[in-house]
Amino acid sequence: MAEITAAMIKELRERTGAGMSDCKKSLVETAGDVDKATEYLRKKGLAQAAKKAGRIATEGLIHSYIHNGRVGVLVEVNCETDFVARSDDFKQFVKDVSMHIAGHSPAPMVVSADDLDPAAVEKEKEIRVEAAKNPKSEPGKPTPKAIPEAMIPKVVEGQIAKWKKEICLLDQVWVRDPEGKKTMSALLTELIAKIGENIKVRRFVRWELGEGLEKKKDDFVAEVQRQAGLQS
Repeated sequence: MAEITAAMIKELRERTGAGMSDCKKSLVETAGDVDKATEYLRKKGLAQAAKKAGRIATEGLIHSYIHNGRVGVLVEVNCETDFVARSDDFKQFVKDVSMHIAGHSPAPMVVSADDLDPAAVEKEKEIRVEAAKNPKSEPGKPTPKAIPEAMIPKVVEGQIAKWKKEICLLDQVWVRDPEGKKTMSALLTELIAKIGENIKVRRFVRWELGEGLEKKKDDFVAEVQRQAGLQS
């Protein structure tokens, strides 16, 4: 059996954020292999995170983020204790969430699919069913073939599932993931596993400068003429 040294325990703790006893136990279980011990702790933590999902979380932070004076985000993230709410890991997660909401395209509309208005989902289905029955061609492109009637429900079901993932915050891929694979839900689960408390993104609002307003359309030719003194 490999000797478990203090240096190995320290390295594993720095990698995972797990407690000293858990680090030592995982190294014993994996014969001193730090990489395998890291994976061991990760799997254990993710399993425990699922069990924490039902626990009450009423502490946390409300955080504001403004990007270049054009996009503003206000987000509430909850945890179980004010001790965790003050931790650097939790604060960083809240910042990551707010920056993601500001920078992701398309912008998220809700936290999860459970927050979607059923009426809005049905309306989206109706629009997609109609589009499937009466496909329209784009300029310069051939008219797409109509989908067989029997296939429309299945096709639309797949489109709705994809649409939900595009607009639900927890289903979106984290904008700062270098590999472009990790979802916000996975990022949240990893934090729960590391911290040991239930954490929830409760709600958010996002504003973009000029959003919902009719943009002024300048007449470029008239503007050039004015600058040239050809018209008043």
